[in-house]
Amino acid sequence: MLDKNLIVYQNGEYKKLSEVSVSPMTHTLHYGTGVFEGIRAYEIKNGVGIRKLPEHIARLFNSSSKLFIKIKETQEEIQEICKELLCVNNLKSAYIRPLVYLDDSFAGMQVGKNNTQIFIIAFPWEKYLSDTVRVKISPVRRISEQTTAHDAKICGHYVNSYMSTGEAKASGFDEPLLLDRTGAIAEGAVANIFFVKNNKIFTPKKDRIFAGLVRSAVIEIAKELNYPLLERDIFPEEIVEFDGAFFTGTASEVTIINEISLQSGQSIKFTNEIPKKIKEIYTKAVSVESLDSRNWFSLI
Repeated sequence: MLDKNLIVYQNGEYKKLSEVSVSPMTHTLHYGTGVFEGIRAYEIKNGVGIRKLPEHIARLFNSSSKLFIKIKETQEEIQEICKELLCVNNLKSAYIRPLVYLDDSFAGMQVGKNNTQIFIIAFPWEKYLSDTVRVKISPVRRISEQTTAHDAKICGHYVNSYMSTGEAKASGFDEPLLLDRTGAIAEGAVANIFFVKNNKIFTPKKDRIFAGLVRSAVIEIAKELNYPLLERDIFPEEIVEFDGAFFTGTASEVTIINEISLQSGQSIKFTNEIPKKIKEIYTKAVSVESLDSRNWFSLI
């Protein structure tokens, strides 16, 4: 349960969370016509920093453009609001959620009939997934790039994630692994995936996934460690050939996958140490020991 006294931002005003009001006829509530970002702030050695803040806000605007939503605030103004929320709530480590949505002015599907609303909150939130997880390939396919803007963080897209997660948990697993329309491996419900074999790292191509900002960080780390990294289509039958796997995401950071259950019911277990090494490096880079040598953070 979130603290109702948290100060949040809504449509030009700072107010308590308990004072926020949203109409049940809000367009986004009915049709999923909103966009959002998930951003993390960390206490590092030289202060409190928000990781990849400009990139996250640029992505928010890109997502909005795909839904023909115009945001009144500038990217720079939203970055400052995110920083201000950490200050007024005295938060040193937090998850920041900007949400852009459409109001209740019009109930139909005509573009431009609804007013743009914005809500931003910062709150304490632990890592989304456990340090290690058991995964199964989901019968739910990832939304297709042929039917939607697959690279946009659109509210309605996450029904796909919710359904696949529910099916995985009902089957006794921690997380799903979704395939794309071609049958290739796409991603987890809310995370990108990497595989390891023979000191090489493999990950799905960007053209049919939501390529996250922690994914980019891991690619950066892999290059520093001189691990060859290949972006290509990966199919479920190849999983038996890999000896390591891990998820990445802003909410989940780096999560080691211990086991993947295939559609056939066969279970593949992983023992490779490379995911642990990458996890350790990423975790240190966002810890109080970090001096931000990679220039990941916007300090407040």
